[in-house]
Formats: sequence, structure tokens, C-alpha cells
Amino acid sequence: MKITQAILDELTAKAKESPRLRMNMDLRNSSDDTSQRMLNAIEPGSVVPIHRHRMSSETVVCLRGRLVEEFYDDLERICTEAIELSPNGPVVALNIPAGQWHTIRSLESGSVIMEMKDGRFEPTQDCDILR
Repeated sequence: MKITQAILDELTAKAKESPRLRMNMDLRNSSDDTSQRMLNAIEPGSVVPIHRHRMSSETVVCLRGRLVEEFYDDLERICTEAIELSPNGPVVALNIPAGQWHTIRSLESGSVIMEMKDGRFEPTQDCDILR
């Protein structure tokens, strides 16, 4: 599969129409594929809860736009680092260690990331969302 600008445009249009202001596209080969790979179009104003993946690291690659990945500590639950991602900036991708509390915010319309995690999809549990 070629990931083209037309695909990113279509995904962005769907994100703009979504009440959550984001839309993802599954990149797995089939439902039997035990990886997690997807495109995620995130518009400004979309709220991604602060969360963690206890059993998997997560790799995020910014394909277009600008976003900020924020890391939070486990004890005080405050933001400890904010990293801007953009395809033409100093940071285009990052790997988030398993168990790291994090969220992402879109800084401009049309922002799209590729996300990859280890293993089969596991729904986020209440204990994995920072409230």
C-alpha cells in the first residue's frame, strides 16, 4: 500500500467531520495480524486522554502538520516533557516506552501521525487513563 497525500487528505476530512476531531486508518494486513499499525489524523481541539500502554512501547511518526507529545510522571501526575513533532522539524518521530503516561495535541489542521505498537490490540482499561 502506498500512503499518498490523497489518503492523508481523505483521512483529515473525516477527522474534521468527526465529533472527536480525529480519525484513524488501520494498516494491518488482516484481522489476524497481531501488530498495531495505523494512521491517525488529529485536528486541533481533539482531546486525547492522558494514558499509558503497560505492555507495549509506542512509536509515533509525524507525516504532516505539527503536534506535541506530552509525557507525565506517575507520582505527581504533572507534565514532565513536551516534544514537538513535525516532518520538517528537529523531531519527526519518537518511541514512547511501555508504561509512560502520555498524550498528544495537534497544533495545526491536517496533522497526521503513524502509530505502531507491539502485539495485538488491547482496549485501554480505566487504570490506564490518568484522571
